[in-house]
Amino acid sequence: MSRPLIALDADGVLVDFHVGYAHAWQRAFGQFPAERDPQAYWPMDRWQVERLEGERLTHFGRHFDEQFWSTLPAMDGAVEACHRLQEAGFDLVCVSALEARHEAARLRNLRELGFPIERVHATGNASGTRSPKADAIEALRPLAFVDDYLPYLRGMPPEVHLALVTRAPNGSPNAGEDLRLARSIHQDLAGFADHWLQQLAR
Repeated sequence: MSRPLIALDADGVLVDFHVGYAHAWQRAFGQFPAERDPQAYWPMDRWQVERLEGERLTHFGRHFDEQFWSTLPAMDGAVEACHRLQEAGFDLVCVSALEARHEAARLRNLRELGFPIERVHATGNASGTRSPKADAIEALRPLAFVDDYLPYLRGMPPEVHLALVTRAPNGSPNAGEDLRLARSIHQDLAGFADHWLQQLAR
């Protein structure tokens, strides 16, 4: 029999996009940016970087490449949290709003970091009132889905436990009426694992 499934977002839940952003800036412009606000939700607010446009923006964008998506560091406590969930009897899958061409790099990154994850579903980052991840969650039918971006909880199957990771609060989109979509709210993935396993033990 197949094991029950938990679906996890990557950036901000499993891996640290903010640190990766700073390294991409260093590769593009030769200097690791100073930190402006460690509690900023968006990386351009966390780091002391200029607002780019035109050719400089295009140049920076080229550094979000195979190297970038395959070398992001793990979020604190995330690898251990995943192993706890797996050891409790759950299989884990990553559902990421990533371009399909980077799916293999993302999986390689997760595996090299030691995450017990064998599948990545790259959904793309379409705008709209329904999450670009909703179709993947509909097909996978996990018991729970964990994301750090509240709008990506929209349009999900009602039977899936939707968990929101809040992490950095400054400038966060994780506020407002859509908070009712989250069945549980946590500071990080370790917090979700604590909650989920405590519920399981009852």
